[in-house]
Amino acid sequence: MEAEEKAVLVAVMQQDQTEQQVNEYLEELAFLAETAGAITQRKFIQKLAHPDSKTFIGKGKLEEIKAYIQGKGIRVAIFDDELSGSQITNIEKVLDCKTIDRSDLILDIFARRAKTAQARLQVELAQYQYLLPRLRGMWKHLERLGGGIGTRGPGETEIETDRRIVRDKITLLRKKLREIDKQAQTQRKERGELVRVALVGYTNVGKSTLMNLLSKSDVFAENKLFATLDTTTRKLVYENMPFLMSDTVGFIRKLPHHLVESFKSTLDEVRESDLLLHVVDISHPRYEEQLGVVNKTLQEINAFDKPVIYVFNKMDRYEELNFDEWLEEGTKEELLKELKERWEAETQSVCIFMSATERSNVDGLREALLSRVKELYKERFPYRTEHFY
Repeated sequence: MEAEEKAVLVAVMQQDQTEQQVNEYLEELAFLAETAGAITQRKFIQKLAHPDSKTFIGKGKLEEIKAYIQGKGIRVAIFDDELSGSQITNIEKVLDCKTIDRSDLILDIFARRAKTAQARLQVELAQYQYLLPRLRGMWKHLERLGGGIGTRGPGETEIETDRRIVRDKITLLRKKLREIDKQAQTQRKERGELVRVALVGYTNVGKSTLMNLLSKSDVFAENKLFATLDTTTRKLVYENMPFLMSDTVGFIRKLPHHLVESFKSTLDEVRESDLLLHVVDISHPRYEEQLGVVNKTLQEINAFDKPVIYVFNKMDRYEELNFDEWLEEGTKEELLKELKERWEAETQSVCIFMSATERSNVDGLREALLSRVKELYKERFPYRTEHFY
């Protein structure tokens, strides 16, 4: 097992952001760092109208961070926004420690989590695409490749940093992924007439737990970000009505666009599905923003026009956080009713409020799912009245 690295987190608070927002973004960055195997020692925030072109943050803040990390064994500084190669080099000259950004950190987690050949190729392609525009300013950074957070993945020798070789590698990886994509498309076609349902949502909202609950399968679920990278598809049968359900990679704020491009074949499961189960962690303080991030990503991959059932998960935690023990049951029911009506009006979709871990209202979700699947079959085969087997 790799030793955990000590890290500091750095963010710039711009004019359109509040301090609360930036603190919550840094909490998410700390969770990402923890998932990658780092222990956050301190968070630094600087108010700036625009990030500094040379060092992202101001020289004074950089010196403050340098003074803090000296002698504390801190090996990595993680920035919440994307850095250029020259910014990374300039920051490292001052701090004398490895510097990575949010995209690099997410790519590192994906490199750890990738299990199948397809996922590994997708991550490697995304890493090379991230690396290519940063080659000029990252020679010192690349000398360290081979150990620790932000260094797993492509290129452990200097020659691999050559632009031509990186471009050749990108071309080769794209070719391999196209071949895998063709195989995946063939497999999807072989699934025939079955209705396809895809679980989507922000990372760590409980999609895999829900998949296990609905399909009685054993999909890996963990309280860490991006526990699921490889799409898992299961056949479910409710009341003699068969359909396919796929668990997909979670979305996140500032998801590197290289990853979205590289995971095209994985995201095709979402694009080619007939129905989306959009899972939301309603207990999260910024669940509405997370819901918006997922919808924006769905728009980017041309999958926003599909029928959706919104599944507001972790209601047990939500009630624990929002309802006092002395609250009367009637008042509580009225508040929950208002919450449901609000989201049904806002989304113009079916909304289910439940807890996958507590197994509350699972029947409500199954009924909504079965009803929608039946409708989809009727739309697809209007002249067939018998059950589908």
